[in-house]
Amino acid sequence: MRRKKLFLLGIIPLILLILVGCSNSSKDSEVLSTAQIKKNIGSKLISTREDAQKKLTKKYQSATKNKSYTLSDPYVKVNPYKDSPLTALVIFKTDKAAKVSYTVTGKTDKTSITNQVKGYQKTHQVPIAGLYADYNNTVTMTITYKDGTTEQKVLHLQTEELPKYIKNAKIKVSKNDKSKMDIGDNKLTLMNRTTKEPFAIDSDGEVRWYSTNYSQHTIEQTNDGHFLILTKKNVDSTVYNDLIETDVLGRVYHEYSFNSKVKSNDSGNAKDETTVIHHDLLELPNKDILATVNDGSKYKEDVMVQISHKTGKIVKVIDLKKILPSSMYKDYKAGSDGKVDWFHQNAVDYDKTDNTIMISGRNQDMIMKLDYKTNKIIWIYSGKSQKSWPKKYRSKLLTPTKGTTITGGQHGLYQLSKDKNGENILLYDNNVDVTNGNKKTSGKYSQAVQYHIDTKKMTIDQTWAYGKSLGKTNFTNIIGYAERESNGNTLVDFGYKKNGSESNIIEVDSDGNQVFNVTVENASSKAYVYRAYRLEFYPQGYVFNVNK
Repeated sequence: MRRKKLFLLGIIPLILLILVGCSNSSKDSEVLSTAQIKKNIGSKLISTREDAQKKLTKKYQSATKNKSYTLSDPYVKVNPYKDSPLTALVIFKTDKAAKVSYTVTGKTDKTSITNQVKGYQKTHQVPIAGLYADYNNTVTMTITYKDGTTEQKVLHLQTEELPKYIKNAKIKVSKNDKSKMDIGDNKLTLMNRTTKEPFAIDSDGEVRWYSTNYSQHTIEQTNDGHFLILTKKNVDSTVYNDLIETDVLGRVYHEYSFNSKVKSNDSGNAKDETTVIHHDLLELPNKDILATVNDGSKYKEDVMVQISHKTGKIVKVIDLKKILPSSMYKDYKAGSDGKVDWFHQNAVDYDKTDNTIMISGRNQDMIMKLDYKTNKIIWIYSGKSQKSWPKKYRSKLLTPTKGTTITGGQHGLYQLSKDKNGENILLYDNNVDVTNGNKKTSGKYSQAVQYHIDTKKMTIDQTWAYGKSLGKTNFTNIIGYAERESNGNTLVDFGYKKNGSESNIIEVDSDGNQVFNVTVENASSKAYVYRAYRLEFYPQGYVFNVNK
């Protein structure tokens, strides 16, 4: 009898140990391995769109070899790739090497679009951007030879009317001081919407470019002037799981596909559109893509992946659950879809000078900087009290100076510049207390904010802001962006104004004086302006060559 008791006494701890081990294993299984995340996302390169464009590409390649196309009688094709209707491709030859510039004549002062094709050539491929819709556009091409002599050719290009989801959007410009706006010779304001077609307007609010590819949240211009657009396989699909690298004319250079099983959305409603890459992405210096994704676990919007531009495969995974305190995600309540959106990453910015990234987590009211190689935290800014952080994190917390605001539900974080003591950053502060925001000011206003971070003293100082004076009128519970322009102005997107019934984009100078104010009343459900960018159409680095 005693031997049985001893046996039982010996086996009970073993059983308990096994049970505890199983319990820990169950908890650990909620945080996926890197291998499992890669498998779940299943990224790969495909060529569906490139293959569909092959006939068009061959046609234009033939035109470059045809000597009958001259300046006096060039080859001209409006909407050359059938998905960028306000563009055209012009091909012709000259006997001597020459460079080409063109101007799309604007309807009013300072709305003409002028671009120059890079380099001297004898065979000319001229990508025309900035046409008006449903209009007989006047385009003047100027050919300059090496000896300084010039020739001109005037083209008249007729375009089709706008599609309904852009045409029905009410675009109202209440102010446009063109002499003070940052518009240059070819800049437009790109409306990066949460769904439907992205489009760009001039200072009068006229649409001068759009893509027929629907996009959600994500359209980014690369260093060579291409666009990365998160889109669908077709417009009727409810899943955004195709990422394309395209150009202003609509030619596709790369296409990435993702497993739709890891899709999710912000609403939690299964009937709404879903996505894998959800809020932000960027092109790294080696042309790989860094994107915010869902990993296929019970948690969402808390993982980043680096995608190889050569293979389409994931080569690096950053899981924020493995970096931040586990209490942040384990104690966070699941949404109506059963997913735990504890972090809600909505921005990532890469600094090539020191191989670091900055990220924004809306649902923690937090911004953070990481070493991209090691994933180690460099600094954290959050309204979460210092004592509530585990001790190992406390040395990384930034201390705000007097008068510096706490961010709440912020969006669009990126670095402006660096100095010997630290860095200057810009973000859009929704000013909503999600978990650690300012309860006293929450909901009273939203604003663009510039901070200086002293990485030696580990302090953060608010140096500029705009939006507080607009009060509740321009408060946005979700969505928003701020962008510093080349002339020092700031473009601010109050993207979810009046609970999403309109988006209000305002450009202000350094003193907060408005120089541009446009309102877009959304043409369809959820077609908010997620971000507004002021971009060159197209930048000097962009070269179109149909033979490459």
